[in-house]
Amino acid sequence: MSRTLPDESLDRIFRTARTHNELGGEVSEETLRQLYDLVKWGPTTANTTPARFVFVKSEQGKARLGPALDEGNYAKTMAAPVTVIVAHDVAFYQKLPYLFPHTDAKSWFDGKSEAELTPVALRNGSLQGAYLILAARALGLDTGPMSGFDNARVDAEFFGGTTIRSNFLVNLGHGDTDKLFPRSPRLAFDEAARIV
Repeated sequence: MSRTLPDESLDRIFRTARTHNELGGEVSEETLRQLYDLVKWGPTTANTTPARFVFVKSEQGKARLGPALDEGNYAKTMAAPVTVIVAHDVAFYQKLPYLFPHTDAKSWFDGKSEAELTPVALRNGSLQGAYLILAARALGLDTGPMSGFDNARVDAEFFGGTTIRSNFLVNLGHGDTDKLFPRSPRLAFDEAARIV
């Protein structure tokens, strides 16, 4: 029996999935919880799982996020049913006794500066942000990941006084394929990869 997903699933997650600038519809709290329950299983270094997600859904939340957005991202983010702030905790190692109990992994990071911890947190938090995009597609949502915001302002507004730092944003909802730009090309295998 093949372990490969059916073409319909691969299309939905990868081949025909697109980044949407206009998202509407409704995304329930139950769906957001299902989304996280998929994302949490993605692998990270020593199960560090440093990503932290803020699902900005309410009018009040959008009003807090809005001033940090670049002009080109404002309207689409305000219109999206949900915007996820994908962030990472540079003090991720504090949870390692629970997350990686078979050895003293916390000691690998104890006493390190934020500058030393950031590459681990950013790398693995970015992986988890990518899992979020793929999991959202698997659940039938469309996504609009983006930069184009003031990270320091988002951090002050949503993570003030903590060790959590924002990375990127992902708008979630239901897109209209008629409003998409033509698909951009991708590099061929031999341009981007090699087997040694």
